[in-house]
Amino acid sequence: MRLATCGRDDAAEFQRLFITTFTASEGEAEGRLIGALVGDLINGTDSQDRHCFMATQDDRIVGGIVVSRLRFESGTDAFLMAPVAVLPDVQRRGIGQRLIRFGLEALARQGVELVLTYGDPRFYSQVGFQPTTTAVIPSPLPLQRPEGWLAQSLTGQALQPIQGPSCCVAALRKPELW
Repeated sequence: MRLATCGRDDAAEFQRLFITTFTASEGEAEGRLIGALVGDLINGTDSQDRHCFMATQDDRIVGGIVVSRLRFESGTDAFLMAPVAVLPDVQRRGIGQRLIRFGLEALARQGVELVLTYGDPRFYSQVGFQPTTTAVIPSPLPLQRPEGWLAQSLTGQALQPIQGPSCCVAALRKPELW
């Protein structure tokens, strides 16, 4: 398996990865929704505010994560990791965990202080994410499942409360995603 940054040449296959994965686990409508989100993130978000990381195996993309800038009034350098996908036929082999660690290491090298995600606490706790609340770290939109709001400091310091609202990239400003 190879871990790398996703380039423009990989965009179509990268987007299909998310459609396939989310269709298999959540149904066709969710697959279309997440596929469209990934397309919007890739094509409509400035490259300074978005990074895509992928895992390849046998010349096909088998896993992917997208991280996009999350802005706070405090100026905390933060990113939101969403969505994350691993093809169904290769899940439960540690690909997602290795890919997330790879992405987090890349962000830490760039000086990013904080990464948040919105997902399954059981999975994300295995790669260092901790549950938080919107009172401690505000989410950009109201959360349908507040237990899925998770954070990880990349500075080695404990998570600190952040005052004031947060703002995500335009592609994520849709209530149905939260």
